[in-house]
Amino acid sequence: MAEWTTAYIGLGSNLGDRERVMREALQSLGRNGAMEVLRVSTIKETMPLGQTSQPRYLNGVAEIRTMLSAAELLDALLTTEETLGRVRRGTWGPRTIDLDLLLFGDEIIGLPDLIVPHPQMHLRSFVLEGLCELDRDLVHPLFNEPVCELARRLGGGSFTLDPLVPQLVSIAGLIGVGKTTLMNRLATALDAETVVEPYASNPFLPRVYAGQRELALDSQLYFLVHRGEQLNARTLPVDDVTLADYVFEKELIYARRLLEPDQLALYERIYEPFAQRVARPVAVIYLQDEPGRCLERIHQRNRPYEQEITLEFLASLNADYEQLFAHWTACPIIRLPASQVHPDDQAALEHVALQVKAYVASRGQVAVG
Repeated sequence: MAEWTTAYIGLGSNLGDRERVMREALQSLGRNGAMEVLRVSTIKETMPLGQTSQPRYLNGVAEIRTMLSAAELLDALLTTEETLGRVRRGTWGPRTIDLDLLLFGDEIIGLPDLIVPHPQMHLRSFVLEGLCELDRDLVHPLFNEPVCELARRLGGGSFTLDPLVPQLVSIAGLIGVGKTTLMNRLATALDAETVVEPYASNPFLPRVYAGQRELALDSQLYFLVHRGEQLNARTLPVDDVTLADYVFEKELIYARRLLEPDQLALYERIYEPFAQRVARPVAVIYLQDEPGRCLERIHQRNRPYEQEITLEFLASLNADYEQLFAHWTACPIIRLPASQVHPDDQAALEHVALQVKAYVASRGQVAVG
């Protein structure tokens, strides 16, 4: 006898009477003798992705249980779409009804015409938030991450994978948190290029950390010019992943901490043209640890120009990073405690690499709507 499986269906409509057609889709599924609609999330209006010159969508998530196989359930969803008048107009075209198989129990399926979990669900806030509403304990079976954590990464936004832009992944965090170490380990796992911020070559930095604040503007402009060149969107490769051990937005964090008001006013005028030329990361890893432990690592690695750094300075930077990423909407952000990526833990590294791959467009990839 077939067993019941809990599955989750993504609902979408942006043509005609959107509420009515979504209601009819659920009623049609409910009439299938091998399927029962259990609950439906809040229906939300969302902006279209891809082809944005089309009507807004209504989106939601339905929880069902079924005795059908995943393939049979997909056939039932496609039949329902066709019955309700869906006409396929390419990947991002408008649609009367869209029924996506998001999750099928904890199964992982990779067939040419059926991929479960849905390959784009981790990029859609309206999907993840709907799943969280229905079951906050749900775990993505491939990524082994709670769906509510995946939702938190998006900051309320939704994203697409674009293979035509640089696949830049930035690692952010305090001095001494382990950004460069993690970057180098991930570079091997991902076969990625690396960009290292030019700390050692900055001739002004040691004297700034030693208290010569009059050189702070020189130091910040040195970093601005070099980081702007490193992350220029026109020069970064498109076909390969690039890892950077900093996020460009840290420029303003440090400038606002180190510069006098008149210096900062000048710096901010110079900053903007550089910021407009840098590539936007497709994902950020925010590596986190207590400022005190970061200071211990700074002392252990014993770089002369860092030995004047104080705990108070690190604590202030930590607050700035928290503020930056509390309102971050530019791309998905993976918050990663440093304790979870110990240098000897290869399994943990592979887990992080799997997460990163989910936000990077592969060569020749076609977006999925």
